[in-house]
Amino acid sequence: MEHMKVKDMVEACGGRLLCGDPEASIEHIRIDSRTIKGNDLFVPLIGEKVDAHKFIDQVLQAGAAAVLTSQHDVMESDRAWIRVEDTRRALQAIGAWYRSRLALPLIGVTGSVGKTTTREMIAAALSARYRVYKTPGNSNSQVGVPITISEISSQDEIGVIELGMSEPGEMERIAMVARVDQAVMTNIGIAHIEQLGSQANICREKLHIQDGMKKGGILYVNGDDAILKTVKAKEGCRTITYGTDDSCDYQALDIRNEGGLPVFTALCRERGESAAVRLKVFGHHMILNAMVALAVARENGIPMSEAAKALESFHGFQGRQQIVKSGGVTIINDSYNASPVSMKAGIDVLCDMPADGRRIAVLADMKELGPDSPKYHREIGRYLAKTWDAGAGCKVDCVALLGQLAAEIGMQLEAELEKRPEKQLEKKPEILYFQEMGKLTDWLKQTLKQGDSVLLKGSNSMGLGAVASKLLEG
Repeated sequence: MEHMKVKDMVEACGGRLLCGDPEASIEHIRIDSRTIKGNDLFVPLIGEKVDAHKFIDQVLQAGAAAVLTSQHDVMESDRAWIRVEDTRRALQAIGAWYRSRLALPLIGVTGSVGKTTTREMIAAALSARYRVYKTPGNSNSQVGVPITISEISSQDEIGVIELGMSEPGEMERIAMVARVDQAVMTNIGIAHIEQLGSQANICREKLHIQDGMKKGGILYVNGDDAILKTVKAKEGCRTITYGTDDSCDYQALDIRNEGGLPVFTALCRERGESAAVRLKVFGHHMILNAMVALAVARENGIPMSEAAKALESFHGFQGRQQIVKSGGVTIINDSYNASPVSMKAGIDVLCDMPADGRRIAVLADMKELGPDSPKYHREIGRYLAKTWDAGAGCKVDCVALLGQLAAEIGMQLEAELEKRPEKQLEKKPEILYFQEMGKLTDWLKQTLKQGDSVLLKGSNSMGLGAVASKLLEG
């Protein structure tokens, strides 16, 4: 936050200053008591297990300039205490107030899969001509977005922020804080279907990203997505489609792989402008991420050839198909989260990797998929089996599964392979089942050899990120 004072925070959240200096400077908003520094405003959130009000004394000792509180009415202190009714809502009000003081355009990114990677690729493309602010890490929630907004500086020229949601009504609250000028919708999958009930409901909720978007705004939608290709922007705003279909405004053509990496031609139909694109990340799905990045860049005044060149600086994002080599082994760390769409994409990346040794898929449970979770896991088993079809060009040599749901993948894979004629199977893949992360890690350390490629894919709570770290330690 720039040039902010305690009195500004009071105005922004409609609170009441109980004590302290209204002229004291505020530079950052913190919700984690362990990160407090001088000139910070601490917002104590009340969670299901912990009420952060109990850390107020600790943060004041650490040097916080001000705190919000919903549990005190009278206070004497040399630091500022601001009384509010609800600290979470007060945080959102501060974010919305700070956003109203910013002149730079904001691009919001949402979708069931690929939000962070798409955000990073858009930022890379825009960096060809602008100083770009982007969401740090995964701060895309109704708590994270206000803090993200508050960190934008007067030096930033354009912003790319991620907006996530997992429950009804959440996107509406976030969108009214961010009030984006342009919005990107990557896809409509089944992540959080447990809370939202159906893909139609997920789409309806995500479309609220347009709430607060002014007339003349742009909604970019994935023209290859069965649901999104029929979506239109709200009245007064434009719809721009991107993808591989001939109907898309921005289309990827002449798609091929060179050294396992996607190469294609990007076409802007309206302008008749095209550019050659060579990505530095694996996977066919990255083409769609690149296309919307190019579309956003072009609609913000950057020629496609410049944006395509800038995209070459993108080499992946930690925990999301980050490809590293250690001891001669290629590790595809895609452990941050998982859904059927992203797990299939991860398998495709593994299959596209040039491999001197074996290809090993380590797959863990996909969470929050509702009562049909076993069915979605069996779907992955069928997808994996196709890599052994005649002419498929790839055979995953080994599949290691972590968790009870992931076991459904293996059982379906075994059933599918039993149907294959022997001539289609030079040798059957090794399929292993694990319930403990430690045993899986030990097995990987023992079995991996120079030249092997290993994919780590599962929901974040399954801990494959820690497995990746252990492998990188050697």
